[in-house]
Amino acid sequence: MKEPISITAINSISPLGISLDETWKNYQHSDHHIKLKSFKGKNIFVSTLSTTAKAEMKALKNSDSKYKNLDDSVLFAIYASRKAVENAGWKDSDNFGINIGSSRGATALFEKYHEDFLKNGISQTLSSPTTTLGNISSWVAHDLQTRGPEISHSITCSTALHALLNGMAWINSGMTTKFLVGGSEAPLTAFTIAQMQALKIYSKYHPEQIRAEHSRSIEGSYPCRTLDFKKKENTMVLGEGASIACLEKGKKKNALAIIEGIGYATEILEHNISISAEAGCFQRSMKMAIGALNPDQIDVIVMHAPGTIKGDISELKAIQKVFGKEIPAITSNKWKVGHTFGASGMMSIEMAILMLKNQKFVSVPFIENLKQPKQLKKILINAVGFGGNAVSVLLSKD
Repeated sequence: MKEPISITAINSISPLGISLDETWKNYQHSDHHIKLKSFKGKNIFVSTLSTTAKAEMKALKNSDSKYKNLDDSVLFAIYASRKAVENAGWKDSDNFGINIGSSRGATALFEKYHEDFLKNGISQTLSSPTTTLGNISSWVAHDLQTRGPEISHSITCSTALHALLNGMAWINSGMTTKFLVGGSEAPLTAFTIAQMQALKIYSKYHPEQIRAEHSRSIEGSYPCRTLDFKKKENTMVLGEGASIACLEKGKKKNALAIIEGIGYATEILEHNISISAEAGCFQRSMKMAIGALNPDQIDVIVMHAPGTIKGDISELKAIQKVFGKEIPAITSNKWKVGHTFGASGMMSIEMAILMLKNQKFVSVPFIENLKQPKQLKKILINAVGFGGNAVSVLLSKD
């Protein structure tokens, strides 16, 4: 890295809430935010926005006639971006850049328009402009009235962290000093869930099974068993939300965290949907992010860990390869909020920032004997998507 980059603000809208304070409060208990919801007559586990977040989305959608025709993925990004920019103290005249991506984009809206086309044979006027992937950053730029560059992309589940890398590249190039980066995802549709089920990675737990295995209520059990390396079946669950961060050049006094290192890697696929048994891409991305630091200087790793057998274990093996027998404390938030696809990497960044700020480790409650960190100074965050495109980001609190 040429020089440090500061994260001066971050905000999300998710099952955990709409602010850092509310999100941190929800990290303090062992309850998850995964519920049964009916899709095409079938009850499926998903993680939906919190009650307060849903109310905010309804208000945003009704605040402007133009917003009524936008997909939730765009509305999530607009809301989280407004809050992040406000918290960072940015002004319209700053002309900051924007890179907000999504794995799926305007999923629900695209499906709605396509279903209407199949029925009537005619496409509605707004079907194209409101479903292009680029409309997320474009609408955020319109809403914030900035005149900087606008970029959207999809690199599946590592989308948000690739947005962070790209924002850093623009800053380090000298073309700008500020960039708004992140990811937004609204994937809770019957078709999207069916795609994950077709891959045989979605949680198939039934209420009766949960009660039998855990002797607890449905709400108190854990349908997504992230970091449970003894699980016998895949337990990925989808969630929705957006998480947006403000990047600024150099070490700022108001920095929530400093980006101390970054790493990225892609590996040759061994299977259409998964990385290798020891996640070579993660090994390379983590080594690159750590750089010249001694591995024992890393206090915590926020794992990507989607809740699948192979996904969780391969990432753990990569960590063991890089760190040896004494691996750092490990954690993840997908047991609590599900997998938010393109937004998940920035959700993990937010979790790391909150741990650094509050100097408190957020563990996985249903796993016993997980290592606790002795301190919280440096946290490594991982993300990877279909195609083995891994990203690792090292944060520190200066």
